[in-house]
Amino acid sequence: MIAHLINTDVGNRGVLRVYLDYRRENPNFLHNSAKLFLDNYERVLIVTGFPIPPEMRAETDGPPGTLALAKAVETLGGTAEVLTYPEVKTALEPFGIRFTDGPEIGDYSLVIAVETPGRAADGRYYSMSAMEITREAFDWAVLRARDIGVPTIGIGDGGNEAGMGNIRALVSRYMPHGEKIASTVETDELILSAVSNWGAYGLVAQASIEFGRELLPGWDEKTIVRIISKLGLIDGVSKTQTPTVDGISLDIHDRIVELLNAVVNEALR
Repeated sequence: MIAHLINTDVGNRGVLRVYLDYRRENPNFLHNSAKLFLDNYERVLIVTGFPIPPEMRAETDGPPGTLALAKAVETLGGTAEVLTYPEVKTALEPFGIRFTDGPEIGDYSLVIAVETPGRAADGRYYSMSAMEITREAFDWAVLRARDIGVPTIGIGDGGNEAGMGNIRALVSRYMPHGEKIASTVETDELILSAVSNWGAYGLVAQASIEFGRELLPGWDEKTIVRIISKLGLIDGVSKTQTPTVDGISLDIHDRIVELLNAVVNEALR
């Protein structure tokens, strides 16, 4: 149910066909990701921030999901640090989470990439419209983690993010510009979603059910998106500084969260 919810393709960007094939091949992807999360929450590095061409300012998709994961880690008793861009730090600072600029990957128990550009086959980075991203990317943290055996989870929605290398063939087959933009960066587990924030919320929801306790009480989607927009982040589709995510109205995002909460509450009754 949760996997279906977070892959509701409201924006009609093509993820549904990718999801259906991915789920057929990996029906337990959300459970497996939640297990990896719950087994390794002691010290988590979360990488986020997707620069949108041509301005290269980071978007509103990714940071809220990162905040949700960081708060869930804290609720479990672990610590979380975030590697991201300066404007994302500014947008998330009011929420009291920790940041790092030079993480030593071997010091972490888990690395999660949320809406983070992943390098394509030509070594470059692309938006969903196949425009080149000419700003530093942080997928190196995932690659380093893979090299030294630190567990990794990728969360993405377009095929061009770190972690989507797990399903590069599906991205190339179904997504517009897929062959060009498809990420080659793999993770141990991959959460596919229609909006990356929803993928992060879905991970927290599934982990809540499996842990037996709500890990994100009192989440206020509308307030969070409005704050990060006001502090400088842009909608990745409209490329404007508006309190929307991926061109989808805030009401839709809020209702997705409500549905996820309802599913968790029903399961925990």
